[in-house]
Amino acid sequence: MTTDDGPIAKQTTYYENSRPEIVAALPRPLGAVLDVGCGAGNVGASVRDAGATRVVGVEYVPEQAERARSLLDRVITGPVEAAFGELADERFDTILCLDVLEHLVDPEAVLRNLRELAAPGAHIQISVPNARHVSLAWDLLVRGTFGYTEHGHRDNTHLRWFTRSDIVAAAERAGWKVQRVSHPPLTRTRQLDRLTRGRSTEFTVGQWYVLAQRSVG
Repeated sequence: MTTDDGPIAKQTTYYENSRPEIVAALPRPLGAVLDVGCGAGNVGASVRDAGATRVVGVEYVPEQAERARSLLDRVITGPVEAAFGELADERFDTILCLDVLEHLVDPEAVLRNLRELAAPGAHIQISVPNARHVSLAWDLLVRGTFGYTEHGHRDNTHLRWFTRSDIVAAAERAGWKVQRVSHPPLTRTRQLDRLTRGRSTEFTVGQWYVLAQRSVG
């Protein structure tokens, strides 16, 4: 679950999130789905309900991976970088990479490797925290701190930061053709977004959603 300000606390609900607004917007048919960072498996269960023919998950946290096994066809426990060998012979029509890239040492290498697992015409759906969120400017300029926390926009496990243009460029450098950039539904900032004709959104949304397709070649 997210708000305009970013993801909710990293508690049990963090791993149980089903991301309905993202699943609803995925291109159909979903075909075989790879869910990187699948948590407890609820997103995978949602894409299965939406017509996915097979759902494979990768999850770093063993306890959550074990929970996901009751919902998905297969779950690999461990970092995504270590899972590529096990997945080398599989191809996926839809790849989910939700709230994952910001935790990785080399997110573009992971995006390139995911492209190798993508079937012709496959789509990848990405979500990342918005590095331009106004709360960061407030903390830096007023409070004099970057403001790492145990969860949320500046989770202390985040290693990488992306603006809207950064994540688009990273996906395209990795061989994906970006088709759509969006964000969580606006709530408190909806009127400001209208008044500024969308210009304020760069600073008020907590996340960017990027849908891309496997490029030819």
